[in-house]
Amino acid sequence: MTGEEAVAYVWSHGWDAHAPGLGRVRELLRRLGDPQKGLRFIHAAGTNGKGSVCACLASVLEAAGYRVGLNTSPHLERFHERIRVNGEEISDEALGAVMDRVRPAAEAMAEHPTEFELITAAAFLHFQEQVCDIVVLETGLGGGLDASNVIETPELAVLTAMGMDHAAILGPTLRDIAAAKAGIIKPGGTVVSRGGCPEADEVFRQVCQERGADLTELDLSRLRVRRLDLEGAVFDFAPWEDLTIPLAGAYQAENAALALTALEALKKKGWSIPEEAVRQGLAAVRWPGRFEVLGKRPVFLLDGAHNAHGMRAAAESLRALFPGKRLTFLLGILADKDAGEMLDLLAPLAERAFVLRPDSPRAMDPAALCALLAKRGVEARPCVSVEEGLNAALAAAGEAICALGSLYLCGEVRAAYTGKFPPPGTCR
Repeated sequence: MTGEEAVAYVWSHGWDAHAPGLGRVRELLRRLGDPQKGLRFIHAAGTNGKGSVCACLASVLEAAGYRVGLNTSPHLERFHERIRVNGEEISDEALGAVMDRVRPAAEAMAEHPTEFELITAAAFLHFQEQVCDIVVLETGLGGGLDASNVIETPELAVLTAMGMDHAAILGPTLRDIAAAKAGIIKPGGTVVSRGGCPEADEVFRQVCQERGADLTELDLSRLRVRRLDLEGAVFDFAPWEDLTIPLAGAYQAENAALALTALEALKKKGWSIPEEAVRQGLAAVRWPGRFEVLGKRPVFLLDGAHNAHGMRAAAESLRALFPGKRLTFLLGILADKDAGEMLDLLAPLAERAFVLRPDSPRAMDPAALCALLAKRGVEARPCVSVEEGLNAALAAAGEAICALGSLYLCGEVRAAYTGKFPPPGTCR
């Protein structure tokens, strides 16, 4: 297969008609020789911050000299972003080659695997072929029944910030959602948790106790942010001082602190992670689409806030960076999100909004979203394309524009913006 054919094959097998469970992915991997059994993992679950924490961990471990696989979802612009080794996306040739192995195994099964199960198998094969020392593995949805949870006890399980999302699938309460995420906690494992959500924390503590897992919770009293601006943050996390992370969101220092707590746990297990690797890795981390600064005249920010918990974090960051200012927004939200709560958080910061339809069958109608914004006193206009919305926002912008509301939208806006304003040194 070519890379394009491999991607088309993956997307031709949706998940919504399949019962949740690990049976299919276990069978698929068994037919492929169980590549995951020769790999070591850091496994991450949570509502928000998974990608940023995983990116920090992968960057530091690479700086420490390890060969590091990174498996995340969703992608922003290109499918290949989901599977990386030492920062390099899987190539078309490698993706086609691994899918040439996955496809016959999948089609020999009585029940065909889902898209995410196919991706998981392809990632494990690629990481095996690349002889990765460790793989940083992000759950796709939930934890216990997520395809990534087919792995045995990882080196470390990381539980990031918790909030209400995917309630229709994972359960109607925070305790239900936490119980689903806690499925990645294995007997006798090592667990690091963000904490700060009492209902979820109680669940995580109970599950760790029942499974004999060692739990460490992030101690935010160790964290002191020295500086936060559009270039990122400088912070202390005792005993470390003057650490730099080039991610602009106010929440990113906390994500980095959770990654540091995880790295401390790895060091206790014998992994060699020198202080210089910590400093270099954090200073080099990149995670597009999470409070990413695409331009500065005007300031153009892109953030993957796609639920109320993420919107609250984005609003706090915008207040910190633009105190007292009202901004221009490019906005698109999925209909199954809590749009009312998200807009309540956004409206006090908004001078105007240009509303788009994310590239998803679950996208909220732009006219309906404009009506909700108007009820909150925000001037809003629907746009028929990302290009129209981008041009309108740039023409109307004051000090800053922020695009957010859906990760599906982020990829489209990022591609449109970088196509219009290519980064220095690139060819159009």
